[in-house]
Amino acid sequence: MDNATAVTEFLLVGISNYPEWRSTFFTLVLLTYLSTLLGNGLMIFLIHFDPHLHTPMYFFLGNLSFLDLCYGTASMPQALVNCFSTHPYLSYSRCLAQVGVSLTLATAECLLLAIMAYDRVVAISNPLRYSVVMSGPVCVWLAASSWGISLALTCMLTLSLRLRFCGANVINHFVCEILSLIKLACSDTSLNELMILVTGTFTLLLPFGFLLLSYVRIATAVLRIRSAQGRLKAFSTCSSHLTVVTIFYGAAISMYMKPQSRSSSDKDKFISVFYGALTPMLNPLIYSLRNKDVKEAVRKVMAKVS
Repeated sequence: MDNATAVTEFLLVGISNYPEWRSTFFTLVLLTYLSTLLGNGLMIFLIHFDPHLHTPMYFFLGNLSFLDLCYGTASMPQALVNCFSTHPYLSYSRCLAQVGVSLTLATAECLLLAIMAYDRVVAISNPLRYSVVMSGPVCVWLAASSWGISLALTCMLTLSLRLRFCGANVINHFVCEILSLIKLACSDTSLNELMILVTGTFTLLLPFGFLLLSYVRIATAVLRIRSAQGRLKAFSTCSSHLTVVTIFYGAAISMYMKPQSRSSSDKDKFISVFYGALTPMLNPLIYSLRNKDVKEAVRKVMAKVS
């Protein structure tokens, strides 16, 4: 990235244009972050603690919880610190680092959700060969691939940026975010926006298309099950994942897969909060409320503690 101008830091607007909401916003973000740490940390602990959860599905769920912990930690503490700061400036290098970390984690989560859908397809449509197809080495390879591909795509996107800044350094956002950063550039950003669209196609639309096809196959397999109880059991194993996918991809696609205007709207800023803060908090809650195995693991831990 070419930083040929004198711009060396950026001012994050955050909640400062709504001063009457600062205390409320700080409280909500703090509670959300603590819930994210507690929920995802508990999920990781339960999966490690209970041998009954040592299956491919829960292996990927543990990875998802770890991603959510990292993703929340990459943005929410800074939003809390800047909430009551008069001039919440962020250096150019820290801004780029935050953009890279956030994109890598978000991309990895997109790919991991698609992998989890594949796991459910195999479990429901080919249960007899499930343990062979989704063996331990295969699961590790799939999880590692999601991290490796996300890192490669993020590097490709950030290294392709060629931005010049002409003095404007105010980002209407809670954190440093790539779309808000591009809107500050005075150079032609059409190529950068095209790169975001292309990268978004590989990280959002293709995995989302794979998810849709996966659930078509799952629905077909479920409808072939003769007993109503069997159909309900098969569907229940996918309902939590489907809920998480709807929330995650709905917010992500509304942010990144649309034409970008030159103005940074407050609407996009608050959608980003939902995407980056509430989603990591909701994921373990959704899985724990809808999953008998997780509830049973919680009961075992409570029984040992008492």
